[in-house]
Amino acid sequence: MLSWLLANVGITDLVDVAATSVLVYYVLLLIRGTRAVQILTGVLVLLGLLGIANVFHLYLMGTILQLLVAVGVVSLPIIFQPELRRALEQLGRGGVFRIGEETVESRRTQDPTMAMLADAAILLSRSKLGALIVIEQQSGLKDFTESGTFLDARLSVELLLAIFNTRSPLHDGAVIVRGNIVEAAGCFLPLAEPRPGERRLGTRHRAALGVSEQTDAVVVVVSEESGAISIARSGRLTRPVEDDTRLLRMLMAMTRGPRERRVTSDFMTQLRMRLFPQMRRENPHADHPQELHT
Repeated sequence: MLSWLLANVGITDLVDVAATSVLVYYVLLLIRGTRAVQILTGVLVLLGLLGIANVFHLYLMGTILQLLVAVGVVSLPIIFQPELRRALEQLGRGGVFRIGEETVESRRTQDPTMAMLADAAILLSRSKLGALIVIEQQSGLKDFTESGTFLDARLSVELLLAIFNTRSPLHDGAVIVRGNIVEAAGCFLPLAEPRPGERRLGTRHRAALGVSEQTDAVVVVVSEESGAISIARSGRLTRPVEDDTRLLRMLMAMTRGPRERRVTSDFMTQLRMRLFPQMRRENPHADHPQELHT
C-alpha cells in the first residue's frame, strides 16, 4: 500500500490537496456565523437526496431534485451576495490569507478620537438619544457618505450631541467618522437580514450590523429606547456597555490608531519567519514599527 502511494502520489498531488484544504478552511472562516451556513446545509441536503434518488432509481424525484439544484446553482451568487462582497473586500485588503495580525494600535494607551466618541456615547446614553456612529477603517465608505449630508467637520463631543439631538434634521441617519473628522451625517446604511433564533433588533442595530457585514467598519450604536450602548463589528453585536472606561478600551482594541502602521502577519510572512528565523534576529524592530510622522 505504501509503495503504491509512493509510486502514484507525487509532490504536485500533495500541494494540490494542501492548497484545496487551505481554501476550504478559509471559506468556512468567511461564512462562519452567517446565514450562509444554513443555506449551504440545505444545498448539501438536496445533493444527498439527489444521490439517494439516483442510487434507488427514483426517476421522478431525481428529475425534480435536479431542477431544484439547477435553480439553486443559478441563484447562489444572488443569495450569497453579502458574503461574496465581504470575501472580495478582504481579498483586496490582503486579509483572507492572514493567519494573525499584530497591530501597534493594540498597545495604544491614549487616543483622543476614541475618547471623544466614548464620552459622546455615554452622554447620549444618559439622555436616551439614539445614535449611530460609523468609524471608518480600511474599507472606504464613500458610497454611504454620499447618501447623507457632507460635513467634513472636526470631531467633537458637542458636534455629535448636536447632530443626534431629536430636533436636528440629521439625527435619524448615521454619522461617518474618518480619523478625527466627521465626514457626513444623516447617512443611510444597509440593513442586516434578521437571523433565525436571534432577538428582534431595531433599525439602528440592524443598520450597524449591515454595514459591519459589508465593510470592516466599527459601529457604535446607542439605543433610543433603553440608552444601551453596543458596538458592531464583522457582523456581530457586543453586549451593552455601561462603563465609559470599558467602552473606551473596547473602541481602542477594535480600531486602528491614527497615523500608525499596521504590522501584518500573513501566511507567507509567517512561513518565512518559521523557515528563516535569522531574518527576525537581523531586524529586531521589524515587528514593532514606530509611529510614522508625515
